[in-house]
Amino acid sequence: MRQSPPITATTLTALMDSHRAYPGRLTYHEGEQQAHTVAYSELYERALGILFRLQRLGAGPGDRLLLFLGSNEPFIDAFWAAILGGIVPVPVAPGISDEHRHKLLRIALTLRRPYLYSEQRLLERIGDFATEHGSPEERTAFAALRERAFLVDDLTELGRSGRVHRAAPEDLAFIQFSSGSTREPKGVMLTHANILANVRGSTEVAHFGPEDVSLSWMPLTHDMGLIGFHLVMLANRVHAHLMPTELFVRRPLLWLQLATRLHASILCSPNFGYRHYLKMLGERIPEGLDLSSVRLIFNGAEPISVELCEEFLTRLAGSGLAPSAMYPVYGLAEGSLAVSFPPPGQPLHATAFDRRHLGVGQRAQPAAPGAREALRLASVGRAIPYCELRIADEADRPCVEGAVGHIQIRGQNVTPGYYEDAAANAAAFTADRWLRTGDVGVIYAGQLYVTGRDKEIVFVNGQNYYPHDLERMAEDVAGLEAGKVVIAGVRAPGAQTDLALAFVLHRGELAAFLPLARELSHRIAEHAGVELDAVVPVRRIPKTTSGKIQRHLLEQDYLAGAFDAELAELSRLRALAPTETGPGAGAGAIEQRLRAICEAELEGRTLEVDENLFDLGASSLKLIAIHERIEHAWPGAIDVTEIFEHPSIRQLAAVIARKAAAEQHA
Repeated sequence: MRQSPPITATTLTALMDSHRAYPGRLTYHEGEQQAHTVAYSELYERALGILFRLQRLGAGPGDRLLLFLGSNEPFIDAFWAAILGGIVPVPVAPGISDEHRHKLLRIALTLRRPYLYSEQRLLERIGDFATEHGSPEERTAFAALRERAFLVDDLTELGRSGRVHRAAPEDLAFIQFSSGSTREPKGVMLTHANILANVRGSTEVAHFGPEDVSLSWMPLTHDMGLIGFHLVMLANRVHAHLMPTELFVRRPLLWLQLATRLHASILCSPNFGYRHYLKMLGERIPEGLDLSSVRLIFNGAEPISVELCEEFLTRLAGSGLAPSAMYPVYGLAEGSLAVSFPPPGQPLHATAFDRRHLGVGQRAQPAAPGAREALRLASVGRAIPYCELRIADEADRPCVEGAVGHIQIRGQNVTPGYYEDAAANAAAFTADRWLRTGDVGVIYAGQLYVTGRDKEIVFVNGQNYYPHDLERMAEDVAGLEAGKVVIAGVRAPGAQTDLALAFVLHRGELAAFLPLARELSHRIAEHAGVELDAVVPVRRIPKTTSGKIQRHLLEQDYLAGAFDAELAELSRLRALAPTETGPGAGAGAIEQRLRAICEAELEGRTLEVDENLFDLGASSLKLIAIHERIEHAWPGAIDVTEIFEHPSIRQLAAVIARKAAAEQHA
C-alpha cells in the first residue's frame, strides 16, 4: 500500500493549509443512493466563509464555540471554521433525551458565555426545555447562548472569507466533554500538538495511505468519529465516507452494503454495532457483499466481546471478510483517541483468564477455554508511538508484568488536563504526571488486556466483578439479549460493600417479570457465584448518542428511590407466588442453588450433593462464608451451626425445604 508522505504539520491549521490543494475528497451519505462529495479545497473555502460570519458576530482566537448540530456536513464545515480562526470548537451531541439537553446547558455554564453554532429547530428545542425543566442557572445560560448563536438556517451566502489565525502547537485545539457526563461535565482539553502526535502514532502502526477508503457511522461528537475517521483520514489523504449514526441505527445492513460498493478498506464500530448488525441480519446468509477489500475494522469505545467478534467474522467470512480484519484497540478522549494498537494483519488474538484472579493487585492466571471460571479477553496490542502506558497499583507504583492494576498513560498525545476543573485534574494525574485512565487491565505476554472500568467494578463478598462479564452471562437467559440488561454495583452511603443490581428493560406487567428475574438471578449465581440484591425492571436504559450505556444514571436513580415502587410491588407479588427456590420449593431445586453457592466459595471445585464439605477441605471460615450466602438467598432458613450438623448439599437442602414447608402450613 502506498503511504502518505510523512505528516510534518504541527497544527491542524497547517495540516488543512497543506492539504487543501490536494484533490482529496470527503463524501457524505444520507441514504442508500444519496451521497454528496466535497473536495478539501471546497471544504476550506466553506470554512472561511463561516469563519467570516463568526468573526462578524464577535468570536475571536481563544473563544469557545459550541457545535450543536444534527448533520455531518455542517458540523465539519463549522469545525474547520473554528480551527482556522483560532476559535475553540466544543462538540456536543444533540441526542433525544433530557440528559443530553441538561448536558448542553451545563457545558454552557462551565464555559461561561460561549458562542453557539446550531440549527433553528435545535435551538428552539433547547429553549423550550430550559423554560420548562431547566434550573435558574440553566435558563440564564440559554439566554446567553441565544444572544451569541449563529444558525445554519441563516447561512445564505459565503462570499467573504474570514481571517486565518496561525495557531501554535501548544494552543488549545478543541474541548471534548465526555459522552457519559451530564450533571457535572468534564471537558478534555486537546492541543494541536496532542492531536497531531496521535495522528502520527496511529499512522505509523496502521499504515493509512491515499489508497485506503474509509467508511464510518460514528458520530462526529465522539473521538473515534472526529479524530479517528476524519482528522486521521484527512491527514493521510484517505477518501473518507461518513454515514449518519441514525441511518446506521435504522438500517444497519446498509453499512456493509455501502462498504461493498465503495471497496472500503477501513471500517469501525463499537461492540454494540456488531450486535445490532447481526440482530438485524437474523438467520439470513448475507447476500451481495464483497468485503475482500476490508483490511481493518476498528473495534473500541466500549468493552470488546471476543465471542461477538468471532461470531461477526464467522457470519461474514463467506462475504470475503478476512479473519485478520477485526482490529481491537484501546483509547480514550484524554489520549486524543488512540493509546494501543495490535500489529495489523494478525488474526484476532484472545486469552482466557481466570475471572477469580482479575482483581487489582492480583496476578492474572490463564484458564482453560470453556472452563466455568474462564473470561476471554481480546488483546489490544501495545502503546502506539509517542504514547506510553503502564499498569500501576493502588499507590501509583508500576506493577510487574502479569499483575492486574490501573492503566495509566503519558506522552505527547495526552491531554494537559480538564477545562477549569482543579479537582478533576488533581484526581486524574499522579505525582509524576501519569494520567489515570480509570480503566483496569493487565500486560500479559507483552500485550495489553483491558479488564474493565475501575468505577464500575462490583465489589461483593470480598470479590471484584466486572459488569460486562456478568452481562455476557445474562445474555444466555431467554428474553435477555445484549443491551437489555445492565449490571451495576451501588454502594449506599456508609456501606462497606456494593449492592449487586441488575437493571432489565421491561415494559410489560410486573407479574410477568418475576420468572425472568428469577432465572437471571439463578444464572448469575450459578456461573459467577454472585447473589443479586435486586433485579430492577426499567422502562428505558439510558445511552449516549453513540450507543454506550450510561450505567451511572441507573445507579443514581436507584439511590434516589426512582424504582422503589416497582421493587415493592415485585416483593408483594413474589410473596403471593413463591419462587421455585423460595418457600414451597422442592429440595432438588434448592440443591441446585446451594451447589452454585458452595462452588462459588470453594473455588475450582465441582461438587456432588452428597459430598461432605469438611472432607473437601472447607474450613470453618469457608462454611461461615457459605452461610452468609445462604442467609442472603433464604433469610432465616438455617442457623450457622446447622451447616456443621448437616455438612452436605443434600442435607442442607432438606433442612431448608422442611422449614419452608413448615412455615407455609403454620
